[in-house]
Amino acid sequence: MFNIQFRWFIFFLATIAVVAGCQEQRKPHKTVVFKAPRILPEDTIKYPNALITTLNRHNNWVDSVFEKLTLDERIAQLMIVEAFSNKGEDHAQDVLTLVERYKVGGIIFFQGGPIRQAKLTNRFQAAAKVPLLISMDAESGIGMRMDSAMQYPLPMLLGAINNDSLIYRMGAEIADEFKRLGMHLNFAPVADINNNPRNPVIGYRAFGENKKDVTSKSLAYMQGMQDHGIIATAKHFPGHGDTDIDSHHDLPIIPYGRGRLDTLELYPFRELIKSGIGGIMVAHMHMPKLDTTNNLPSTLSKPIVTDLLRKELRYGGLIITDAMVMKGVTKYFKPGEAEVRALMAGNDVLERLTSVPRAIAAIKQAIREGRISQQEINRKCKKVLAAKYWVGLHKYKPIELNSLAQDLRTSHAHETNRRLAEGAITMLTNKRKLLPLAKSKNKKIAVLAVGATRPTFFQRKMQQYAPIDALFLPRSSTKKDRIALIKKLKKYNFVVIGIYGPSIRPSNSLHLAKEERALVNEIIADKKCVVALFDNAYTLNQFDAISKANSLLVGYQQLPAVQEATAKLIYGQIRANGKLPVTVSEEFKFGDGL
Repeated sequence: MFNIQFRWFIFFLATIAVVAGCQEQRKPHKTVVFKAPRILPEDTIKYPNALITTLNRHNNWVDSVFEKLTLDERIAQLMIVEAFSNKGEDHAQDVLTLVERYKVGGIIFFQGGPIRQAKLTNRFQAAAKVPLLISMDAESGIGMRMDSAMQYPLPMLLGAINNDSLIYRMGAEIADEFKRLGMHLNFAPVADINNNPRNPVIGYRAFGENKKDVTSKSLAYMQGMQDHGIIATAKHFPGHGDTDIDSHHDLPIIPYGRGRLDTLELYPFRELIKSGIGGIMVAHMHMPKLDTTNNLPSTLSKPIVTDLLRKELRYGGLIITDAMVMKGVTKYFKPGEAEVRALMAGNDVLERLTSVPRAIAAIKQAIREGRISQQEINRKCKKVLAAKYWVGLHKYKPIELNSLAQDLRTSHAHETNRRLAEGAITMLTNKRKLLPLAKSKNKKIAVLAVGATRPTFFQRKMQQYAPIDALFLPRSSTKKDRIALIKKLKKYNFVVIGIYGPSIRPSNSLHLAKEERALVNEIIADKKCVVALFDNAYTLNQFDAISKANSLLVGYQQLPAVQEATAKLIYGQIRANGKLPVTVSEEFKFGDGL
């Protein structure tokens, strides 16, 4: 028996040696350079995964539903209208009219609460001739739009994380929450490359300024959602990162041509297409080097939507407009005509229309005039129906309301948030290895909350490690407030400063008065300081003395998980792992982080 076991042991060791030898002989991975594919006929387009294949193949359920729709109803299936669960019964009745009378294809939910939204969803679905595709613009999860729900980090924070598997996990969590709420389509991830610090609409909504980081994180988020049954939608094609105009309020003009776009903005979209992303949202931007038509948004441009996205990039998923109520489109095109042009350009889905009946009438007129064919409307309608099939609406069931609130706030979701926060905290300076702080009950520390008026989560967490005094420098402080704070700080040699923006979301400006910023600069210059920014990384530039801080940490957001992780890092419970996803200044650049 011993001899047999010994022979097996020798065989096992030999096998390991052979495998190891083979591994040593393998060639290292090559860097793949992705090139734009040549334009191919539509019938040669290949679809990379089951979702895209489902959207483009014959389906008995789709055919049976399609045959029961009138022309008006087939057009209406291409429309997603907005709904709020916090606007009362009159608003609900307005949406119900669009569902019952016009047979719209889907709903995009905005503000409200989970229980109220679930009840409205059940009500709308019960009134629908064809089950509705329910969507949300939830870049950081459903908590971004509704109360009493989990809010995950926004993309800038995620861009600081070195472990993309955590972002996949977040996508999976969000998918589970979507399904529990009877939703099917998320207008995320943001695949824009944020290389313009003055961008008023993207900024912290993007993963960062590096195209490969943006791509890998977008892929992780997309796969987390789609692997768990929710359609992801990359936005804002062909790239909204390098503009200083908000397309909600005006039409941005993008001066770049294909040379620039191919090497930068289009890179994430190409890779997401190869990996089978289910939807792509087209931005409202004027791109004269791609389409010379005056004041034409990219959403309404056939060279951009059909020739570039659908044919050249060989995209077979849902092509969705950005909101048709935005000034980027309504400034130059009237309701009705805008929707006609969007469909002529190659979009499949029209999102947030100014007037559904006006749009349907205009599209029917365009069909009669030969501007768009009935066959094209039919093709788009069947694609929308196929998306409904993929998400399971051919077996529609109402949302179960019992335990809904508890199901949306699971312990593993909190754990995911904790791990994301701990992975993102970025340490930019740590002079003389000041951190981690040694625990000492005899050491009195002032923890100053800048932009707050009452104890913060960060201050409470700091208090768990050592005695601290909580101090405050609120916005709109008086001269008397500032003098009193200076007097209090005289007895402290060591100060921890937490800096907060004016809202739970990151801000482009901290809205601190000149005198308040000057006082922060003075404290940093005079005291031994740890500074923790719980806001947009770009706002570091609002403090001239920020580089003089003994230790400088960036948390990117005010989320409780971020504030707790920062306190843990200061006292050595965790290590700093984050890297700056954007260049903030000459001193703090992309990739920095100790």
